[in-house]
Amino acid sequence: MTSQMIEKSYPKIFKKLPKDEIELRYLLVIDENYDDDDSDEFDAIDPEDFNYLVYVTETLQTVVGEDNIVSLVKQLKVHKDIDEFYLSEVDLYGIQTNLDEEGIAMMMLGILEELV
Repeated sequence: MTSQMIEKSYPKIFKKLPKDEIELRYLLVIDENYDDDDSDEFDAIDPEDFNYLVYVTETLQTVVGEDNIVSLVKQLKVHKDIDEFYLSEVDLYGIQTNLDEEGIAMMMLGILEELV
């Protein structure tokens, strides 16, 4: 997602962003969750239950505020496009969804745009 797409689709968030941090990677980190066979660590966000890991960056948390992040979590828990939701930390989630990475970003930024 380019800065132009963010500006057009999410103007309230865009105008609060630092000018050097307007790309999606500075706002959300969305990674497919996979089984790491080389790791002995217990993974609370099991790839069988949650196909994506989502991290809300400090930049986005600062821009939208803590109350809106809490509201985001509440909405994600019951969102129609999310089958399963796991809150690891206020900024780290496991989700099971049929959306792709861009769809997840659009969903989350859309919710936050309404909240801001």
